[in-house]
Amino acid sequence: MDTITYQIGNGVYINLTNKCSNDCTFCERNRISGVEGYYLWLQEEPTAEQIITSLKTFDLKDFDEVIFCGFGEPTYKWNVIKDVAVYAHSIGKSTRLNTNGQGILINGYDITDEIANYIDKVNISLNNGNAKRYDEVSRSIYGEKAFDELQKFGAKCLAKGVHTTFSVVDCIPKEEIECARHIAEKIGANFRVREEIK
Repeated sequence: MDTITYQIGNGVYINLTNKCSNDCTFCERNRISGVEGYYLWLQEEPTAEQIITSLKTFDLKDFDEVIFCGFGEPTYKWNVIKDVAVYAHSIGKSTRLNTNGQGILINGYDITDEIANYIDKVNISLNNGNAKRYDEVSRSIYGEKAFDELQKFGAKCLAKGVHTTFSVVDCIPKEEIECARHIAEKIGANFRVREEIK
């Protein structure tokens, strides 16, 4: 049976798809089959109705946040996210999107025009401090263009009033982490250094 929802701490995570526009060199997908004991490769992508049904099995007292994350890039399922986010807000839960920031490219239109209606927080994987190194590490199907696009995505989310954080994984050199920090600060976003999952 597919794991479409799973709980870590005070958040319930939504596993939407296996698809990703990146093939990051450090991604746990390349080494392990899941996170925190949850097997995350999907045989079938869940519908909004299936996700909402699964969310109803959790005790409302046990979590505060619904997080769109999982093993793939969640914005491939933007319409599903919107439906599930409406339900999450209806039961008093905040919503967070963990993304590579390529949702505009993936969907073919500017999803940030809608984002504040559904998402309270956005965490964007910046991954590096310049386009060339980003492309080497993240291996996006969009090439170096993805690096500029994810920055624009973050800036637009901020402009819409969405709490926005850029992050990098601590497996890159310190000087690259500092370049990434400077980018986040210039845009006005929060910055986080994540520990690599091993």
